[in-house]
Amino acid sequence: MSKLHFTTKHANEASVQRNWYVVDGTNQTVGRISARIAAVLRGKHKAIYTPHADTGDYIIVINADKVKFSGNKLEEKIYQNYSGYPGGLREETAKNLQKRRPENIIERAVKGMLPKNRLGRKMYKKLFVYAGSEHLHAAQKPTELKF
Repeated sequence: MSKLHFTTKHANEASVQRNWYVVDGTNQTVGRISARIAAVLRGKHKAIYTPHADTGDYIIVINADKVKFSGNKLEEKIYQNYSGYPGGLREETAKNLQKRRPENIIERAVKGMLPKNRLGRKMYKKLFVYAGSEHLHAAQKPTELKF
């Protein structure tokens, strides 16, 4: 091969090695932890990052019920669900959602930071969020990821 011609190496499914990481959400700010989780799910922390391929790792988030919001977001932030029918808009504050379904806060924040296409939906499936400190993925031997 001539030294004047180089090719860029692109990652594919066969060349990607996926790791499992555990993230503890205790006293972490929702936006900051979600941005870092989204980057790991996309694979941006790896040297072989390729935008059009899923090079990310698996993430397990524990203690999602202990995350915190900055400012007055706990009282003022509103999560909306719309059924598609007239009058089908449901609104809920972050405080109520944290009591009812604390996993949903992290899931929605991370999903909003991933690409809005089939690749983003594939990346989102590698996220596992639990409200307590126990998780079901001990067989994968995840390593703890500090943020």
